[in-house]
Amino acid sequence: MPYRSDEPRRNNLQLGAGWSLLGGVPTTPIPERILDGIPGFLAWLALLFSVASAIAFPRTVLLIAAVIGFYSAVRFFIAGCAAIIGLRQIRHAEERDWRAYYEQRRTDQALRWEDVHHVVIIPNYKEPLSVLRRTLDNLAAQCDAQQRLTIVLAMEAGEAECVEKAELLQREYRHRFSRFHYTVHPRGLPGEMQCKSANEAWAGRWIKRHLVDERGFNLDHILVTTQDADTRWHPKHFAALTALFALHPQRYLRFWQAPIRYHGNIWEINPLLRIVNAYATALELAYLANPYWKPMPMSSYSLSLRLLDACGYWDVDVIADEWHMYIKSFYATGGSVELERVMLPFMADATIGKGVLGELWERYQQTLRHAWGSKEVGYVIAKMIDHPEVSFWRSLRLLIRISHDILLAGAGWVILTVGSQLPALLHPEITPFNAGALLEDPSQNIPLAAQNIANSPAWLLILVAGALVVVLGIVFWLIDVAVRPPRTRPITLPELLWTIISLPMLPILTLFVVAIPTIQAQTRLLLGIPLQFRVSRKV
Repeated sequence: MPYRSDEPRRNNLQLGAGWSLLGGVPTTPIPERILDGIPGFLAWLALLFSVASAIAFPRTVLLIAAVIGFYSAVRFFIAGCAAIIGLRQIRHAEERDWRAYYEQRRTDQALRWEDVHHVVIIPNYKEPLSVLRRTLDNLAAQCDAQQRLTIVLAMEAGEAECVEKAELLQREYRHRFSRFHYTVHPRGLPGEMQCKSANEAWAGRWIKRHLVDERGFNLDHILVTTQDADTRWHPKHFAALTALFALHPQRYLRFWQAPIRYHGNIWEINPLLRIVNAYATALELAYLANPYWKPMPMSSYSLSLRLLDACGYWDVDVIADEWHMYIKSFYATGGSVELERVMLPFMADATIGKGVLGELWERYQQTLRHAWGSKEVGYVIAKMIDHPEVSFWRSLRLLIRISHDILLAGAGWVILTVGSQLPALLHPEITPFNAGALLEDPSQNIPLAAQNIANSPAWLLILVAGALVVVLGIVFWLIDVAVRPPRTRPITLPELLWTIISLPMLPILTLFVVAIPTIQAQTRLLLGIPLQFRVSRKV
């Protein structure tokens, strides 16, 4: 099966400000299965390499694993620094008067503040009314909501009584927004998956047809935000978005992304899982705050309707829609698309379940779905081949950004764990100390073990990396605690005990809710086993 094109080619489709959509040179398609299977193939190749090397070259594979572990630890250290910088950037953004910021910087090329119109797409499927009302209340409190916010509830026909739910909310909230609409995405359309991306594409095309073609709205003035049903924006988010969009000279070649915080139901989830959410929150903030890391859209983001329409909207058979849409836009515009930061955090709900095991399972399933984004490695490679007119170095930077975390969580994790444990199990003589001997005579054997570790580059790197990860796990937790919303109830003794246990258990938790589901997703892609889209349980 060839790697399909997203849309028929469009040549010289104007994006404004002198930019156009570029057509590529036709090439022979590469089978999709080969490209999708790259991360999974590398993960299993890494396992074979680690096992064989642990038998034949134990010191070599141990050193490779140590280098990967040390690199990961240094990366986490940089992330910790970037997250602290990000907190300062957030504080400045929260203190800013965004209307005054706009007035001070407006030029002849800027849009008028009053011209900018926001369309908010809320894809949802079987979401409780309480969650949707909470989200709509948050949007209604945004700047100029009654003048410049249009809400589009993107419903799924597969949900019984979805029309009744949408019409109820429309009656309750239409007076609080400029416009309030809903769409119903049909089931079983040819070539579609039942997924968020297909729902977004249906709603996006309806918006263009209804607002621009029928109602006469200016295509160049509409900024589309797609958000999860549980997203709650910062009170200043849309004021900042208006200013940044109106002022930016390349507004039709930009995405906008705010940092995410999994704090929407922080006091309802099991304390054991809060450290995992703190880890994820800190990394997402670090990616946005560090100017040397290429940020990517995540969960809820914005882009102009002109760019969305020019690129053919979201693809209808994609589970990880955020990265895919960015890559698609990047190549459709000749590599000109970039992501801008809006340093005002929004809240999202973490997965929740019945008891500890239920929550672990729900988080596992969410990571499995997110890890389906491993397909994007092959998608970028296909686009690089299909669009030789795009700068190779720009494409390579995007490929490295996409591949980095995907391969590190798959093949990298395999080498790190198997390559650091199996050599010591098969060849005890290469270990720097014996645990039993240490316990028998600590005073004599601890200095000897320390000397052996200092003389072994591999074990020294592993020790330093392990210490860094422990410290940074605590730092990420403290950063998260500092910005959490107020408690809804006093802390209990079981909650305190779970919290204490969660810190040393972070490596084990990340194994079960990050590494294993990632490798499962990559293996399914390698074998061509499809994944059914599943809405995460959050209430």
